[in-house]
Amino acid sequence: MTRRFRMLVFGVVMLLIAAGGLVVVWAQHDDEEPVTILGTWTAKQAEQFEAVLRDFGIPFRYQGTAAQREVLLSKVQSGEPPDIVIMPGLGELAEYADRDLLEPLDGLYDPRQYGAPWMSAGSPSGHAYWVPVKADLKSLVWYREGETPGTSPAPLKSWCIGMGDDGASGWPGTDWIEDLVLQREGPELYEKWALGKGGEKWWRSAPVRDAWKAWADLLGQDERAAERALLTDHRGEPDGNGLLFDGPEGCALEHQGSFARSFYRDDAEHARLTDSAPLLPGGDGRVRGHEVTGDFAALFSDRPEARELIERLASKKGQQKWADGADVFSANRQVTREGDAVEAGIARRLGAGPRCLDASDVMAPAVRDAFYEAVLLTMARTAAGRSPGIAGILGDVQKVQDAQSARGAGSRAAPRTVCSTR
Repeated sequence: MTRRFRMLVFGVVMLLIAAGGLVVVWAQHDDEEPVTILGTWTAKQAEQFEAVLRDFGIPFRYQGTAAQREVLLSKVQSGEPPDIVIMPGLGELAEYADRDLLEPLDGLYDPRQYGAPWMSAGSPSGHAYWVPVKADLKSLVWYREGETPGTSPAPLKSWCIGMGDDGASGWPGTDWIEDLVLQREGPELYEKWALGKGGEKWWRSAPVRDAWKAWADLLGQDERAAERALLTDHRGEPDGNGLLFDGPEGCALEHQGSFARSFYRDDAEHARLTDSAPLLPGGDGRVRGHEVTGDFAALFSDRPEARELIERLASKKGQQKWADGADVFSANRQVTREGDAVEAGIARRLGAGPRCLDASDVMAPAVRDAFYEAVLLTMARTAAGRSPGIAGILGDVQKVQDAQSARGAGSRAAPRTVCSTR
């Protein structure tokens, strides 16, 4: 660079500084280390989330992936975890907190703005290690507009089912089991099973075994349909409008959470919902509660910028902007939602009890993974025309639970409650 050119650059910089310091501000902004965030949202929802974050004025770098658990584990093991992780797995976050890898969020948000069961997952030490930044409703069945289902259990051929995922496949199957346990037995037993409370061998108990058998019997109605479900992505084809609209001939019902509308794309306006209880196999049709799930933000870093970002995102203002801009729901009780009848139905159910957090989300990772494997094994055996061997499958999961309970006694951060009756 010539001396004359350097002087020209210097003169331009000085003029801009005199005009308001724009170059200096942006140079300082560019030099800041961005807050790194790892989440599950991709494509359009990732863009909407990033738009919310940009309004905070805090430099950030967001990575969204369906294989989040694996990516996070890899980053932690390499000593380079993200500043912030946003994930549904409270059991997993509890393990990181017990290893002193998470920073408390005390004082970063007002717990009174969040009700149970969202804030029932605090630690016995009194510290908060996570806060829900997105909420979804489960215990739902989606159907196409004008094709209202009946009020009795539906046959397998009516269901649009897919077990595949980029990350941990099998969770759509665990949603079935969880919902069956909740609708048959109610929130109290559901919570004991999810947390392994009371010294009971819950995986071998009659309530869990009977729910599992009802689901296995449903799959056994059509071995080819069971095989197809095992090999199908729960989101449908990459460029399609979800299983409800592009699934196999005859399928008209999808047991899926409120986030399913994002899979339906252009057909989302034609999707309708109803409570799952009357349509589940072998139940009495009574709605005893709703399963809910959330995406919880946690801190791996004590950087002031990361703390400020969580504080802004968890605030009423941040949650309202996120809800309005991305058509999502918030666990913050001060956030309001305006929308169509479907959105009103979701919001109403999210705001009333009984509500229970997704059981597999609060389980320790080893138990959760054994749960996933068990539902996949049940489907694989059924698709092959074999007996699923439910007693043996559940016995194997119980062994994992027993080993985990022995190792995890006295956890400082594990959820203590799962359900709220209000």
